[in-house]
Amino acid sequence: MSTPAPETHPLGATVASGSSEPATVRMRMRLGYDGSQFHGWARQPNVLGVQQLIEEGLATLVRRQVRVVVAGRTDAGVHARNQMVHFDLTPTEYEALPRRSPLSPAKALVRRLNGILASQEGAVLIHDAAVAEPGFDARFSALQRRYSYRIADGLHRWDPLTRQITMWHREELDVQLMDAEARSVLGRHDFLSYCKPRPDATTIRTLQEFSFTRGGDGIITAHLVADAFCHNMVRALIGAALMVGDGRETQGFLADRLQAMVRDSKTKLAHPRALVLEEVRYPQAGQLLARAEQTRARRRADEATGAFVEEGTATAQGHEEHRPRALRRNPGGS
Repeated sequence: MSTPAPETHPLGATVASGSSEPATVRMRMRLGYDGSQFHGWARQPNVLGVQQLIEEGLATLVRRQVRVVVAGRTDAGVHARNQMVHFDLTPTEYEALPRRSPLSPAKALVRRLNGILASQEGAVLIHDAAVAEPGFDARFSALQRRYSYRIADGLHRWDPLTRQITMWHREELDVQLMDAEARSVLGRHDFLSYCKPRPDATTIRTLQEFSFTRGGDGIITAHLVADAFCHNMVRALIGAALMVGDGRETQGFLADRLQAMVRDSKTKLAHPRALVLEEVRYPQAGQLLARAEQTRARRRADEATGAFVEEGTATAQGHEEHRPRALRRNPGGS
């Protein structure tokens, strides 16, 4: 007996290649990955990103290219415990996922995609998948992204077995001072000093949580929560806090940098290997579409009144460097 077609998604209006059938079944999928194996999330020429693996795996299953939208793009070396994505399938593709197995289409998708990803030896794992609630957008429906960052300060705390998920710092760090510095930049601000701007993208963000604590094992863990993070923002904030914690900079450095609104030689990025995207939080099902529309509208407003950037010259690696065109603070920032 064929599987009943799920409720179609109002945003999945694309047409599958080679077919007149619209891809109206939006899937939401949760996955984790060891970022040390990849050059970040995004698909790039000549290097391997997690997005490429997922999209190629889906193409193997449905025999066409499938575009995957991610909640938060991670840099090279950064890990994810609970990353969220969405993609659109046709009803026929969805119903065909189980083939002859008794599994539901969503569970068959997880099993078959993990089978394809087995070549990565556990570096990428699909946790679960389901037909998305109406209005769901992995990126724009999100309320919060939460990151963690582990630091072992002092050689006596260095452990080779956890080196892929822990930053090693030679000097002892003042955790209380770092925690106070972290609290000084909470709120809605233009984080230009802590971001690598992208073309025509705002750097205004709401940092809801930023803290440092030392655990019973002596390891320092930073926790950061925001509505969204711009490129390099988490690593730049951690890097600034490290400079205060080991005495290279004085108390008040993070707030001063925030006010300066300039990205220069004082902007230091912490090593990516200790950074983990822990989770992405979403509103209740009935509020997903409204949240996505609200996020898009706010980004457009921020880009119109806040931080704009323009393209500069390409670097030798082919990436674009950008410089600020207008550096006005968001009137609603705190």
